[in-house]
Amino acid sequence: MNLENKLIVITGVSSGIGLATAQVLLEKGAFVVGWGRRPGPIKHPNFSFAEVDVRKQAAVERAYQETVERAGRPVSVLVNNAGLGKQGLFEEQSVEDWHLMFDTNVHGLFYCTRVVLPEMKKQEEGHIINIVSLAGLNGVEKASGYCATKFAVRGMSQSLYKEVREFGVKVSCIYPGSVNTNFFSDFQNSTAPENMMQPEDIASTILHVLQSPPNYHHIDIEVRPLRPKGKPQASK
Repeated sequence: MNLENKLIVITGVSSGIGLATAQVLLEKGAFVVGWGRRPGPIKHPNFSFAEVDVRKQAAVERAYQETVERAGRPVSVLVNNAGLGKQGLFEEQSVEDWHLMFDTNVHGLFYCTRVVLPEMKKQEEGHIINIVSLAGLNGVEKASGYCATKFAVRGMSQSLYKEVREFGVKVSCIYPGSVNTNFFSDFQNSTAPENMMQPEDIASTILHVLQSPPNYHHIDIEVRPLRPKGKPQASK
């Protein structure tokens, strides 16, 4: 896809992967609208922000209408990046945290994707990119709730792409390992920050996926740090 003048929506744009992705896509001439609770630091003539809690269907629908009316064009790309995780043993996971993760990671993604799809199908062009996690491929102890949400996104995405591919709409999932964002601040025993990937690394993958030829479809992309434990110490 030629990204110049395309309207792109990114959720969770205030920091981390969302922020880095917005900056890369703005450099390519796209119009980027961030959906989220905090606007973040971006100052660019082609960037705007819509305050929205993706957990609320009505709020997402309002943000969509405001976005397309203001831009005067349909949404060509949606990057579902907003997400959160709460660590805890299964029997100790609070019901509130369980619902918070599902409301954000699954229901929010559903609401956002649902509003952009009809126009993408009509235009016969569109791309949904879901930022998942390796936790959507493998269970992780003390993260059953988070893994459950990411497994749900994986199943939803693989079903959806088979529904919309004949309309020229792509659905891609990216499964990062540890990325140096504030996501891991509440997780114990995570990879040391200096050994993690950077948000800009994931943004470069998103750019590569979006710029692929029209008949070339990335379904699932798994990315990891090459040396998650750092460079081995030389033996004495």
